[in-house]
Amino acid sequence: MIDTAIILAGGLGTRLRPLTNDTPKPLLPVKGVPMIEHTIENLKKYGVRDIILSIGYKADKVIEYFGDGSKWKVNISYSIEEEPLGTGGAIKKAAENLRKPFFLAWGDNLMDIDFNMMYKDYLRDAPQITMALTPREDVENFGVATLEESRIVGFVEKPIKEEAPSELINAGAFIIDPECLKILPEGNSSMEKDCFEKLAPLGEISAHIHKGQWFPTDTLEKYHSANENFKPMN
Repeated sequence: MIDTAIILAGGLGTRLRPLTNDTPKPLLPVKGVPMIEHTIENLKKYGVRDIILSIGYKADKVIEYFGDGSKWKVNISYSIEEEPLGTGGAIKKAAENLRKPFFLAWGDNLMDIDFNMMYKDYLRDAPQITMALTPREDVENFGVATLEESRIVGFVEKPIKEEAPSELINAGAFIIDPECLKILPEGNSSMEKDCFEKLAPLGEISAHIHKGQWFPTDTLEKYHSANENFKPMN
């Protein structure tokens, strides 16, 4: 099983202002606790004990809250963006000492994903990346995956609903082989454009379908919906 995870949580949260004027997005409460605490608890449920938080904006407040993770019976360390590196650059920096596959989660999505089942799909397909996909009716608001059996072979950004290749979108949870990060350029980069979109046509990304809870929180409306409707795992 995989025992290490990176949670990407360094964004400015500009679309959540004024809530993020003083509070970094990872610490915004959902059901009374910081949103990434739900992700940490879910990872712990599946045996993940070493968690790297990739943070930037108001990083000191995140570190002050989570410390070394002992309160949650996990080991938390930090990768801090001194300047914006994009999703790719931030992940590459956070993973620089990792040699084995690790879980990666976007810090602003709330879900009850089964990481054990995701790992079984990873072992089945032996890809460089396994990506969690979740079905949505409003595909016109997301990047939509094109599949061939269990492989993701491409993405269509915000398609017209009638022309969408599937109803499955990137849910923001992954298993990553560190080797695939070598494709990323140094410095600022996009994990989506510089890694996922390049590896998909090569058959190096497999799909794990998540049909449980999934709440994005990147706008005030979505955040309030998550706070109202998300059901914590513990």
